[in-house]
Amino acid sequence: MIQKVGDEVSYTITFLEMATKPTYPYPPMPTGGPTVLLAADNPPVRYFLNMYDAVGSEYEWTDQHLNRVEDVKGFLHDPSVTMFTLMRNGWPAGFFIHDTRVSGECDLAYFGLVPEAVGLGLGKYLLHTAILMGWDLPGVAKLTVNTNSLDHPRALPLYQKAGFAPVRRAEDKRILTRNRTH
Repeated sequence: MIQKVGDEVSYTITFLEMATKPTYPYPPMPTGGPTVLLAADNPPVRYFLNMYDAVGSEYEWTDQHLNRVEDVKGFLHDPSVTMFTLMRNGWPAGFFIHDTRVSGECDLAYFGLVPEAVGLGLGKYLLHTAILMGWDLPGVAKLTVNTNSLDHPRALPLYQKAGFAPVRRAEDKRILTRNRTH
């Protein structure tokens, strides 16, 4: 089934939580080329939006483009928000953001790989690392994340396999910005 640009589609948002730190250890660095995880210090809005688009454009990640640049910058530069980029062979393969603005919580606000990095064994490494780093932050009592039915079809099962549990669902609608096949 093809859904076209301009079509209104319904989708389900799943909110997930993890109330206890998982027992799995930090994963080893993936093999296959130089790999490093870097925290960004006050990243430029354009850098964040480039990663946001590279990871999410196929999944209708468009909401941040509706926000004022000053608001996005305020989010990115908040001392309780940290953006991490996974560099692989000299190029950005994915990213995630820890948002600890709510006391006792670490929200995995964004997470994903660029299309060229999918299938290289980096997803589980990046997710488990993001989760364990979140739990290592002072005062964190739970981790949260959300995904929706427009995201990669493996997103929800991956989060659940990593230890997140659904706590609620919500329905919403949006106008597609690109063609989608199901």
